[in-house]
Amino acid sequence: MKAQLLLFAVLGSVLAALGQVSFKQGANGHIALADFVNMWIFTGLVLYGVGTLLWILALSAVPLTVLYPFAALTYVLVNVLAVVLLGERLTPRGLAGTALVLAGLFLVASSFEVNDAQP
Repeated sequence: MKAQLLLFAVLGSVLAALGQVSFKQGANGHIALADFVNMWIFTGLVLYGVGTLLWILALSAVPLTVLYPFAALTYVLVNVLAVVLLGERLTPRGLAGTALVLAGLFLVASSFEVNDAQP
């Protein structure tokens, strides 16, 4: 069960990253508040909302010290999506920083055992 909840946390991070990309698309070139009421912004809000629900579900049974490092996954995914979907460039320093965040996430996440037998 806890492994499934960790999957929910990962999906929540993916949805949050997609929400950020949607926000960027909806905000591009706009300055007036009324311009931010568009389908991209609405889509980003929905993605964030669903991601938040998955995150809360995961929080219901997984220790925060195990789960919270997965929030860093959102940072990595946003960088990847910005490059792939938006055509943005990642500098060598940005790439190195993203790799360090990913390495840190791996270290923290792999230091905990997910035991389905525990409540």
